[in-house]
Amino acid sequence: MGLFDRLRGARAPVAPAARIEPTVSGGPTGEDTPSGVQTPEAWLVTSYGRASSAGVRVNEGSALSLSAVMQALRVLTGVFAMTPLVYYRRTGNGGKERATESPRYTLFHDRPNGFQTPFAFKELLLADICLAGRFAGFISRDYRQDPTVLTRLDPRGLGVNFHFDRQTGIEPFYDATLPDGTRDRFSADQVWHIPGFTRDGLTGIDPITYMREVLGGALATTEYANRFWANDAKPNVVLTSPNKIPREAKQEIKADWEDRFAGAARAHGTAVLDQDLKPTFLSHDNEKAQHLETRIFQVSEVARALGVPPHLLFELSRSTNNNIEHQSLEFVIYHMMPHYTRVAEAATLAFAEPGCFYESYTAFCSSHPALMGRRPWCGGSAPAWRPGCPHRR
Repeated sequence: MGLFDRLRGARAPVAPAARIEPTVSGGPTGEDTPSGVQTPEAWLVTSYGRASSAGVRVNEGSALSLSAVMQALRVLTGVFAMTPLVYYRRTGNGGKERATESPRYTLFHDRPNGFQTPFAFKELLLADICLAGRFAGFISRDYRQDPTVLTRLDPRGLGVNFHFDRQTGIEPFYDATLPDGTRDRFSADQVWHIPGFTRDGLTGIDPITYMREVLGGALATTEYANRFWANDAKPNVVLTSPNKIPREAKQEIKADWEDRFAGAARAHGTAVLDQDLKPTFLSHDNEKAQHLETRIFQVSEVARALGVPPHLLFELSRSTNNNIEHQSLEFVIYHMMPHYTRVAEAATLAFAEPGCFYESYTAFCSSHPALMGRRPWCGGSAPAWRPGCPHRR
């Protein structure tokens, strides 16, 4: 039995329930099976990466090796995680109050599970959305069916299926692997699924797949720079001789030269050549090749792809005190607010009781006076919220 046959047997999706004839959602990249569960071939591509046109394999691990990607994720997930996700109850006259006595309040504000803080859980939540395009959590409930524990599931091993009924619409259900290794089929009230940017409403697109060329270029540039410095920042060398050298001898001479002189640790050694060999160094000008400019541009590309202002990635070549202030405000409004709204509305849909809802951005704005005085999304900068504004506290 071959490798792919063994993988197919180990990762075969659970058979559907007899009463359901599911219509399934296909993956947006064409690398998933119709049920959303990756084939063994696609699983290997996800794990080891697919080569970009620059010749570098790109996967989650290689993407995180880029300092710009790591910093962008630290900023996005950190800002998101430090903002409370609060459970509110609506009161008369359009007001609201915190429903602190409800276990739904405790779930996100105090204790999502037995080993993670709310900060760590929300940080992981947004990291999954940014890197895998989706988040999935198994919901544990008490005897009253109140949610008490959320356990993160591997988003890349989640199969998203649905049953369509003309009267009730789409009913999603999920094939997922639990942390203990068991795999089963779960209904929507057992799995909390938050898709990222999506083209079918059910599965979020995989950002690493769609950003493969951008990340591959940055990885190739980094690899080139490392190899250049490993060679003591010296150009390539050609050994020439007036005599004819057999092919086997050429290989031995090349291997001997690289063993003795290649790399920074072996630099500045004294070469003693025979067979009338003469070294010729090939010139290379990194400044003319715009190597530094290319690396700076790639930081901007990562910032653009992940929605983080360049100055937050310490790329300050075009930053001033004035535009940094406005970029910081725009970062919250146009980049963080969609994440707050996406997660809060997903939590409301999955957990909230009638007359209650989750919110996070008002808690963030309340703790940042600069945002309270400037609200471009409300059309003004008055000290009070504009009447009828959807972001009213």
